[in-house]
Amino acid sequence: MPHIVLNGKVDLLKIQDAFQPIFLKSDSIIRVKEMYLNSAKNNALYSTLVIDETNQEFFIEVLSGDSKTTIRLFPLTDPEKTDSVKNAMVLICKSIKELYPDIPVGKTNLKDYLLGMSIHC
Repeated sequence: MPHIVLNGKVDLLKIQDAFQPIFLKSDSIIRVKEMYLNSAKNNALYSTLVIDETNQEFFIEVLSGDSKTTIRLFPLTDPEKTDSVKNAMVLICKSIKELYPDIPVGKTNLKDYLLGMSIHC
């Protein structure tokens, strides 16, 4: 399962306040439409649409714990793990890193995708 771990806690309420929908068109279309925050403010879901070989709607989950923040695909929506789906996860990581540039990327299996968008691991 693709994932990105940031080695630090982020304030998801601050991220929600700064949230702007994402739209990227290249060989595919990536659209991150909305962000939903749970009442404990430690779990967010991003409503995402990817159009590449297929059309897929799914959620990307961001879990903020005491010492790390994890970005992963929400297991109940389980899209096909295409390059565009992985790039959508990286775009969310990039938006978080804009607010928290000092939190480093830790464990990930998307290193090449992060480097492709100039996010250092």
